[in-house]
Amino acid sequence: MPVEFISLAFANASTEIKPIPSGPTVDPDYLKRYARNLDDYGFDYTLQPYDSGGADPWTMGATIAAVTSNLKVIIALRPNTVYPTVAAKMLATLDQLSKGRAVVHFIAGGSDQEQAREGDFLTKEERYGRLEEYIKILRQAWRSTEPFDWDGKYFTFKNFSNRVRPFNGSTIPVSVGGSSDEAYRVGGSLADIFGLWGEPLKETKEQITKIYAAAEKAGRTDRPKIWVTFRPIIAETEELAWEKAHRTLEALTASRAAGQLPKNPPNAGAPQNVGSQRLLEIAKKGEVQDRALWYPTVTATGARGASTAMVGSPQTIVDSILDYVDLGCELISIRGYDNLNDAIDYGRYVLPAVREALTGREAETKQSGDHVVQQVDG
Repeated sequence: MPVEFISLAFANASTEIKPIPSGPTVDPDYLKRYARNLDDYGFDYTLQPYDSGGADPWTMGATIAAVTSNLKVIIALRPNTVYPTVAAKMLATLDQLSKGRAVVHFIAGGSDQEQAREGDFLTKEERYGRLEEYIKILRQAWRSTEPFDWDGKYFTFKNFSNRVRPFNGSTIPVSVGGSSDEAYRVGGSLADIFGLWGEPLKETKEQITKIYAAAEKAGRTDRPKIWVTFRPIIAETEELAWEKAHRTLEALTASRAAGQLPKNPPNAGAPQNVGSQRLLEIAKKGEVQDRALWYPTVTATGARGASTAMVGSPQTIVDSILDYVDLGCELISIRGYDNLNDAIDYGRYVLPAVREALTGREAETKQSGDHVVQQVDG
C-alpha cells in the first residue's frame, strides 16, 4: 500500500523547547526555507494549522505553494471563520495557483473557550451539524455548472454561482479529524481523509473500524484514507534517542512552567475534545507502549494538540511507522520538537527507508505471484 508523509511548515524558528517570545510572528524567509526543505526531502503534504490568535493559514499556504513544486498544502479550516461559498472559491483558487496541490482539513471545534474567541457559541453537536452542511456546500459549489440555492439549518443563500473550478476536476480533497462519535459519523460519511492522533495500535485499529463502519452506513463504496500523527524523537542509537527524549521533555516542561508557551484560559479544566481525553487515559497505562510510543509528552502538555512521541533509532521509527501502515494508515504525519532540524532528519533517515521497505515488500509480493503463475503454467 502506498504511504504519504505530512509535516507542518512553521512561520518562524520558535519551538516548544526553545521558544522565541520576542521574535517575529511570521518570518517569511524562514517559512520559505522550511517549505523548500519539506519539498526537497520528499514530504507529500504540509499542514497549515489554525488557532484564533495564530498566523493565517490561507496566506501561509499560498506562500508555501508559490515556493515549492510538489508539496500539497493542507489548509486547516474552522467553519465559523469563513462562509462556505467564500471558502469554495478560496480553495479552488489556491488549487488552481498550485496546480492541484490544495487540501482542506476541517476542525469542527474541540473547545468552547477557543470557539468563543471568534464569536462561535454553538454546542459541539451543532458544530458537527454545521460541518456536515459545510462540506456538502463545498462539494456542490465545486461540481455545479449552474447557479444553486441552499436552504439549510446553518446556511442559506440564493443563486450562488462559482466560476473557479478545482484544478484536477470537480473536487478538492477534504479531511476531517476527531475521535468522537460525531467525528466518526461526519468524517466517515463525507471525508476523503480522516485524521487521528497517535494512539497505540490496538486503539488505532478500533478507531479505524468505527470510521469504516460509518462510511459503510452512509452507503459509501470507498473509505476515507487514514491519517495518523506522531512526534518522533530520533538519534543514531536507541540509547542516544532516549537521552534526547528526556532532554526534550525537560525543556518542554520548563518552557511551559516559565509561561513561554500559550496558556489555557483560567479554570479551563480538562480538555473538552475526546481526542485529548483519550490520549490522557492511554498515558495512564504506561510511559512506553507498543514498539516506541512515549506518553510523558502527552501528560506534560495536557494533550492539548498532537503530542504522542515516538522514540528510537531511525530503524525503530521506520518499523513503528510500518506497523501503522499495516493497520491501513496511508498518511503519516511526523513532526518533532526541534522543528526544522527534525524535519530534515526525517527526510534523510525515515522517509526513504519507509518507502524502500514498502517497495521491497511490493517486489516480494510480485515475485511470489510470478512464481505461483509459473507453477500453474508448468
